[in-house]
Amino acid sequence: MAIRRRIDPDEGRNALEMWVAHSEADAAPADRSTLATAVRFTLEELASRAEGNSVEVRVPPFGVTQCIPGPRHTRGTPPNVVETSAQVWLEIVTGTTEFSAALAEGAVDASGTRADISDFVPLYTSAELEGRR
Repeated sequence: MAIRRRIDPDEGRNALEMWVAHSEADAAPADRSTLATAVRFTLEELASRAEGNSVEVRVPPFGVTQCIPGPRHTRGTPPNVVETSAQVWLEIVTGTTEFSAALAEGAVDASGTRADISDFVPLYTSAELEGRR
């Protein structure tokens, strides 16, 4: 079953590219709207590439998604949760930071036996994103 997208893929990819450009230039951070769109787009992209409901990925305050095949969670606190900041999340999905390194540094909170999403990230490499600029 395909996920329902709320962020237009072209708009989301553009926001992600803009965030990468700001990060690489050591410029002021991208504006909040760009950051929110990039985060929401990449959460939707993760959910479409790793369809399922066994892991909840949270990037407060911008979004949350369920992904990874396995037992479905229906009530209460999910048993498998990954939570991080928007900055760290975008670094992970663009390959700037490895999931395992962010986890080891404490920049990511992950709980549950299925909460290792390293097989599904990065979603985009810098070369893929630069190829469109």
